[in-house]
Amino acid sequence: MTVKGKMAKRAGLLAMIAVLLALPFTATAYHQQFAAKILIMAVLAIALNLAAGFGGLVSLCHAAFFGLGGYTLALASPQYEAASLWTTLPLAAGVSALAALVIGALSLKTRGVYFIMVTLAFGEMLFSYFHDTGIAGGSDGAFIYVKPSVSAFGFVADLDNVRVFYFAALIVFALAMITVWQFVRSPLGHALVAARDNEHRARSLGFPVFRVRLTAFVTSGAIAGVAGYFNAAQFGFVAPEMLGWHLSATVLVMVVLGGMDTVAAPALGALAILGMEEVLKAWTQHWKFIEGSLIILLVILFPGGLRQLVRMAAKDLSFERGNPARNAAREVHRA
Repeated sequence: MTVKGKMAKRAGLLAMIAVLLALPFTATAYHQQFAAKILIMAVLAIALNLAAGFGGLVSLCHAAFFGLGGYTLALASPQYEAASLWTTLPLAAGVSALAALVIGALSLKTRGVYFIMVTLAFGEMLFSYFHDTGIAGGSDGAFIYVKPSVSAFGFVADLDNVRVFYFAALIVFALAMITVWQFVRSPLGHALVAARDNEHRARSLGFPVFRVRLTAFVTSGAIAGVAGYFNAAQFGFVAPEMLGWHLSATVLVMVVLGGMDTVAAPALGALAILGMEEVLKAWTQHWKFIEGSLIILLVILFPGGLRQLVRMAAKDLSFERGNPARNAAREVHRA
């Protein structure tokens, strides 16, 4: 990458950070809530991308981890008092991580479409458990009457405040990005990608493929549980639909649409999907048909995801202008 390209990338990152920090001071309460929703779903997409994008593990049960995080908050919260975020958030992440450990240990013995089927089955089992039993309201779901509170050094932050909740979601989004970024840059992450690209070669080099994949899957599940926790805190309600495969499929579309194998790109997919829904719902009752058509069109035009569109808009400054042959080769590789 050229010096000019690095400067442009840093400038774009700083501009994005400035926009995210300024948004709650310039937007209405509704738009702050909507932005927080996008950040939460972006966290879920980033979590799934760790397994599916970097590990090649296309999971259809990540909504189950998402739902478990929400249900943990609902079950651990006092009925008319605010639960402590310091205790309930680690509990939610732990419950989701434990579920991912059990499901991953069994599912990772399969490959390809069989892995997808097994994760789908586990997800539907958890959905049926919360839907068909009386736990947390059964099919009707349960309300969280008082949102969690955060206290530190004598200061208490109430997540019921729209601006406070937005900043909490922004912090969680940043931490999720950093966690996944550090994971994929570590030797463990390199082993995960190597196993995705060529499992037999990775095994011949001595990589513990099963343990690497299970670690990534559990980490991914824990992050998904954190996203579910904040989703439940934002809307004050949990329902079995949070664990359904429809949500898993939607988040998978976010990952593919944004761009796989890149830490930040799934956030673009979350922004695109939720943004399209918000605009189209206000325009027509047939918004699902139009949304599906737009997604198909985007995937056909930009097979590398929306990150490819961003590169084109930025005139692909990361190319080394002095070597056309190398540039052409990189373009083919990125496509």
